[in-house]
Amino acid sequence: MSNLSAETLRVADVMARDVEFIEPHASAQAAAVLMGEIEVGALPVGSADQIVGIVTDRDLLYRVVARGRDPAAVPVQEVASRPVLFCAPDDRLRAAMDVMVANYVRRLPVVDGSRRVVGWLTLADIARHLLVNDDALQVSLLALTEGTEAG
Repeated sequence: MSNLSAETLRVADVMARDVEFIEPHASAQAAAVLMGEIEVGALPVGSADQIVGIVTDRDLLYRVVARGRDPAAVPVQEVASRPVLFCAPDDRLRAAMDVMVANYVRRLPVVDGSRRVVGWLTLADIARHLLVNDDALQVSLLALTEGTEAG
């Protein structure tokens, strides 16, 4: 089994470095369109220098659609989730995961010492990274897909 685990990995080892932001005054509809285009479930609201919230597909569903609001007229900053929790590139992955679990969030902006967003950490990225680097799990998955028994 690989020795790469949540205890030894740093956030920088797993985070996405390309972060797409949406402006606070953009419409909920624009956020939904952008999420669909880049195939994500959330967007940080603001800029790398000042993040003011995170808008998720659930925010759009429950705070706009379910309430019958006009998505073209609702500014994304009105429906974005707050407060924004952060982690740092040098944080241990386990610590970031603990923050996510304790606060029921699936993603965290990654900020440097100046509080500038330098990355984006998602549960999906964590799971993908840990699964790909887990040799025992890979053997089991291979066995399942090939119909053989894992040794």
